[in-house]
Formats: sequence, structure tokens, C-alpha cells
Amino acid sequence: MAKLNENYLKLPGSYLFSEIARRVNEFKSQHPNVDMIRLGIGDVTRPLAPAVVEAMKNAVDEMGKPESFRGYGPEQGYDFLIERIIANDYRPRGIELGKDEVFVSDGAKSDTANFQEIFGLDNVMAVTDPVYPVYVDSNVMAGRTGMYDTEKGQYGKIVYLPCTEENGMKPALPTTPVDMIYLCFPNNPTGMTLTKEELRLWVDYARENNAIILFDSAYEAFIREEEVPRSIYEVEGARQVAVEFRSFSKTAGFTGTRCAYTVVPKDVLVYDSQGQGHSLNKLWLRRQTTKFNGVSYPVQAAAAAVYSEEGKKQIRATIDYYMENARIIREGLKEAGFKVFGGVNAPYIWMKTPHNMGSWEFFDKLMAEAHVVGTPGAGFGANGEGYFRLTAFGTRENTEKAIERIKTRMK
Repeated sequence: MAKLNENYLKLPGSYLFSEIARRVNEFKSQHPNVDMIRLGIGDVTRPLAPAVVEAMKNAVDEMGKPESFRGYGPEQGYDFLIERIIANDYRPRGIELGKDEVFVSDGAKSDTANFQEIFGLDNVMAVTDPVYPVYVDSNVMAGRTGMYDTEKGQYGKIVYLPCTEENGMKPALPTTPVDMIYLCFPNNPTGMTLTKEELRLWVDYARENNAIILFDSAYEAFIREEEVPRSIYEVEGARQVAVEFRSFSKTAGFTGTRCAYTVVPKDVLVYDSQGQGHSLNKLWLRRQTTKFNGVSYPVQAAAAAVYSEEGKKQIRATIDYYMENARIIREGLKEAGFKVFGGVNAPYIWMKTPHNMGSWEFFDKLMAEAHVVGTPGAGFGANGEGYFRLTAFGTRENTEKAIERIKTRMK
């Protein structure tokens, strides 16, 4: 008899975005002629940059010739991409990395989900609340979180760090010891950022407590304010305690192309039961070489083109397009009387639901009356209840149309 990993039974009934899709499809089946605008899931709408497409075409042509065909590539990624990542994303900010400290992958979502495998189940993890669901769900599957408390909407063994209006949607340091800390800045879902001095407090905490920060900076390319740090490694000492996850998905429209990378400095140690330190870099390499055969050559060639002169211009134009959408949403919601956060250094706008309305209740009302789909804050954790997320990744036409509908139909 095949036995179940019963930790899966601790998960909510369905993944947040699967439930959104179910509700939208049900509504559409009953109202087939409705023009629905989707500003919920963070998928992009702008096409790949021409420089990226051209590089991918050339790489595919190479794969069709005996003299340039490639089979298995290096599991950690091709040097030509890793070198460009270091030269463009880190060195200009005074951060030096070795090529063997960067791991190319098929997505930040899979990396943030998989990285927890290295840690023992007795590690205490801390997450911001609201939080990107994958951080929590992957640890639930592993058996690290305890049981789910339906009244609290939280797991018993997780340390939750509330992000509320009172603290400006920024988490406070843990008041009890923790071993693994998930941080995402610019934040998904709230769109908020930390200053360098605020981030320094987390690095200092991790160093003092032998904790490790799992830092998701997938949205760093959307930062507009120069004083906001783009990488946790801008903070002195972060190399000893932090792993950083980045993605080409939103930066360069790779949501359907799949390419990302994770930085694991050799300085980061994780300890065994005897207190002996082990290199997290070596352990992640061991995990990847066992379970992952690398990103395809055409995709990595396309990702490298992001850093070409033409690629940089084209990618910047796309990011500017989305951030103008963010401005339209943010200012439009404010004009309509909503309280909003984010949308300045991130493509997400976090709004408070009106009249103390539940976030799923507001989701249904917005869909039914304005024919606009967003993401209920409750799907991101207990402290997301009463809030709602809209994304700037729609088309300009749909973004303007959605805000106009909200202004006129949601009073």
C-alpha cells in the first residue's frame, strides 16, 4: 500500500491562484459575454525584447548544426550568462561574486520552494505576513510548520512577522529565536521596500543568531528610488548570512520562457547536530546536480541578451511601461478614495478594502460589478485579510479601463 506524505493534508484546499482561476471560470461560464480584465496574477503582457528574441533564434539555429549542437550543459549555468549577471547586476554596486556562487535555474519560484530542502525539519522559520504563499507551502510539504490553525489562519510552528498599517507594512525583527528568515523586497504582495539601514538590522540579527536570510529580490529591477538597495549584499556582512533569489520573469518577460538565478556565497554556513559548519554553497550545488539538469542553452542565450546594450534599452522601456501602469493604478485608486500602498518601487499595488469588507468578498464584488480580477489579500496570510492586490502587468488599455471601472462602479 502506497503511503501518503501527510504533510500535504495540512495545505489549504487549493493554491491561491488556482482558486482565483476557478472563481473566474465559474463566473465566465455564467456570463460568457463579459469583458473581464485580469490584474490578479503577476503574469506579464509585453512581448520579449527584440534583442532577446534574436539571441534565442540564433541559439536555436546553433542547436540545429552538428558543429554547434549542445547537449547537457553545466547544471550551474553557462559561464557566458553567469559572467554577465555578475558584471551587470552586482559589480556596479560594489559587490564581487565568484562564478561558482551564482546558480542559473528555471525560476525563482522553484528555487525558493526547493531551497528549504537543505535545512533540518527542526529549524524555526520566520515569514512576513502577508507573504508570498510558496515560502510557506513548500515548508508545509516538508513537515516543518506544524498544524494549521483555521481560526488564526496560521501554522503553529511558523514565526509570523506582521506587516500592518501601524508599522508601515514593514516587518519587525523576531522577538523569539529563528533559524530561517524569508524576506521579499520589493515586496510581493505589498509593493513596499526597505532602506539600507532597515535591511542592515536584519543582517545584524542573522549574524548574531546564526540565522540565514532567504532574500527574494525578484522585483529589484522595478526600484525607482536610488536610495533603495537592489541587493542584500549591499549591506556589509550579508555574504555570511544571506542567499539571494532573482528572476528574469518580470524583469524581462520570461514568465513563459523560464530563467532565474540564485546567489549562494561560499561564506554562508549551515550547522549539523554537532555544531560543525558546512558550506551552503556546496550543499546547494549537490542538490542541483542531483535533481536539476540545467536551463536550456537557447533560454540562457536569450537571458544573456538582456545585458546587451540593445537589450538593456528594450528591457528598461518595458519596465517603464509597467511602472507607468503602476502609477495609473495607484493614483486612480487614491482618487477613488481607497487607501493604497506600494506601486512606487514595485509593480504591485496593495489596497485596503472598503467598509471593512473581507478580501474574498471584495474579490467577488469587484469581479461581478467592475469585471476586474485582482488578488484577495487573505490568500497571502492572516494579515492580508481586509486588503487586495492589483498588478501593473496588464496592457495600458486594460489598466486604464480597469481603473475607470473601479472609479465609476465601486463607489
